[in-house]
Amino acid sequence: MLTAFRSLEHRNFRLYYAGQSVSLIGTWMQRLAVGWLVYSATHSSVLLGVVMFAGQIPTLLLAPYGGTVADRYSRYRILVFTQVASFIQASLLAGLVLGGYYNTWAVASLSLLLGTINAFDIPARQSLLVELVDNPAYLPNAIALNSTMVNVARLLGPAIAGLLLTYLGAGTCFALNALSFGAVIASLLLMRLVPRPPRAHRPGTWEGLREGWAYLRQAPGLRRQILLMAGIACCVMPYGTLLPVFAREVFHGAAGTFGWLNSMSGLGALAGALYLASRPAGSHQSRHVSYAALAFCLGLLGFALSARLPVALVFSVLSGTGMMLFIAGTNTFVQTHVDDRMRGRVLSYYVMAFQGVQPLGSLLVGWLARQLGAPHTVLLQATAGLLVVLMFWQSKKALAPAPAA
Repeated sequence: MLTAFRSLEHRNFRLYYAGQSVSLIGTWMQRLAVGWLVYSATHSSVLLGVVMFAGQIPTLLLAPYGGTVADRYSRYRILVFTQVASFIQASLLAGLVLGGYYNTWAVASLSLLLGTINAFDIPARQSLLVELVDNPAYLPNAIALNSTMVNVARLLGPAIAGLLLTYLGAGTCFALNALSFGAVIASLLLMRLVPRPPRAHRPGTWEGLREGWAYLRQAPGLRRQILLMAGIACCVMPYGTLLPVFAREVFHGAAGTFGWLNSMSGLGALAGALYLASRPAGSHQSRHVSYAALAFCLGLLGFALSARLPVALVFSVLSGTGMMLFIAGTNTFVQTHVDDRMRGRVLSYYVMAFQGVQPLGSLLVGWLARQLGAPHTVLLQATAGLLVVLMFWQSKKALAPAPAA
């Protein structure tokens, strides 16, 4: 287990890890509170899908541009700027809700603003990881530890938010999230980074996008992994949009039940991230990523068929483990197989596949839940995910070299 935390030997990564650990708890509190606030006010799975769509669609449209910006300019400065902007967004949301001046469309608009910020934040953040560790051999461990940090927050944030929603309301969650950005901003300001050597040629926006696409066309391994991510992200990952519906309508609970559903999924994801962090460098292979996607879909299949909350929580843990092994494994595969000069642009396509296509799935999932009900919709999602994995395996076999005669 000591080797699982070896990347923390590097001062800059240690600062990043500490600051983000605090900030991400607030981020997960806000994410949970937005979903509960909208569904409690409207009782509409369609409007819930619309708000989730607003928060994620900018990533689909702007992430490639954000990746080009990350390759042209200082990733560190971009990250400082986006964290300050996220603090302002959280403060506005807290002020509107605490003051009683909000409505669903105001929440959707601020979600759209946050999604726009994230379209620049995520490519810069992912690209910066390689600069936070002095030895590139530590990069896979840093990525896995980053996933661990996200999932500790995913475990704690919803649990805290469930209590706050029950006793103090959503506005308190948003206010605490705004305060949590102080930790990550302070950690960034304390870092001492060696400036990247200036590039002889810094491509323009459209030239950079074309270069990134051309690079992916010549890297079939990277391209297939990103396409698998896009398929799972579109078909399966938007199931989280319906968790408020499961909490209230299926399991007849309240905000605490919603928090438990999120936290148990986060517990499984944390276990998966710790497992990845403890593995030796170079042990992440593409076939393990597809097996993780399979486990994610099978866990979600069990969740959709569960009529009792304790059984559903067990399957939430299993699906969360598979989901995190899939996400972190894909990220590690991409980061360790990409040329550093193309890192921001290729990661922007990864981010677009991971988070950019989810809003399309959220809209569809919200509409399907209205027509079929939440359990049948998630059952359909899990089945679609299994078909995506099967198609990935078939494409991999088709591209495999024929055995020598």
